[in-house]
Amino acid sequence: MWFKNLYFFAFTRPFEWSEQDLEKHLSEHLFTPLGSTEIAHFGWVNALGKHGDSVLHHANGNFLICARKEEKILPAPVIKDMVEEKVNLLEQEQGRGATKKEKEQFKEDIIFELLPRAFSRITDTHAYISPANNIIVINSSSRGKAEDLLALLRKVLGTLPVTSFQPEVGVDETMTDWLTERNLGANFQLGMEAEFNALGDDGAVVRVKNQDLTSDEINAHLDADKYVVKVSLEWDESLSFILCDDLAVKRLKFYDVLQEQNDDIDSDDILAKLDADFALMSGELNRFITDLLAEFSLKTTDYLDKD
Repeated sequence: MWFKNLYFFAFTRPFEWSEQDLEKHLSEHLFTPLGSTEIAHFGWVNALGKHGDSVLHHANGNFLICARKEEKILPAPVIKDMVEEKVNLLEQEQGRGATKKEKEQFKEDIIFELLPRAFSRITDTHAYISPANNIIVINSSSRGKAEDLLALLRKVLGTLPVTSFQPEVGVDETMTDWLTERNLGANFQLGMEAEFNALGDDGAVVRVKNQDLTSDEINAHLDADKYVVKVSLEWDESLSFILCDDLAVKRLKFYDVLQEQNDDIDSDDILAKLDADFALMSGELNRFITDLLAEFSLKTTDYLDKD
């Protein structure tokens, strides 16, 4: 339930779907397991996993959802080798090379042949929508997977007007200023890990861990015109994370003092515990994202259509 990586997006129009309508539309696109000759399926599953009974969970104005993707794993080198075998056989039997169309057909035939024997990989991606804060927050370390969830939700609803947050000053420039100017907001503290890039496509890349980011050694990198592309931070004595130069949040860790707030809930009441954890987590993340965006002179409502 506790998110570990974040991609978050702003709505460009207010999210006004009711809980009932949203659940209805999600329920029309449920996940179904793959058939033997199918390569991938993508759909919605219970938001609270095996302990829940609905594709949508609501707490404190936030809607939790979960998309499941099952895909067959077909190693590309194996397919390539099998295609080459068929091409070579064609050349031997007919004394000519295979056309592009024939190679594509060989590949399709091979994939169809291998699918029933291929292993499946299943991944679940959770997200929550906060209409009051005008954001959707996705628990993923991959932007591609985050955008896949957005695409599925857009398919379900017919429209999903969202956009990435784009500060006027580059994220890398602001993060570099945090180390050079010491102008990080009061709720944030520097961690002990960072990554620096030098200018140019072939510029040096420096990664440091367990290092005081205000030390002379770090200052030397900054003086050499290296800029920050990743930095570890702590927020409000509640969580730590790595911030990337696309505003992605990686390796998010909630501190025990926060998670322990729900320890008084009966451990046998799993649903109550999951509900309380989601309510607590989403509330903290909404505050955190608001604070983080403020460091870049942004608000969650900046992209709403003002017309």
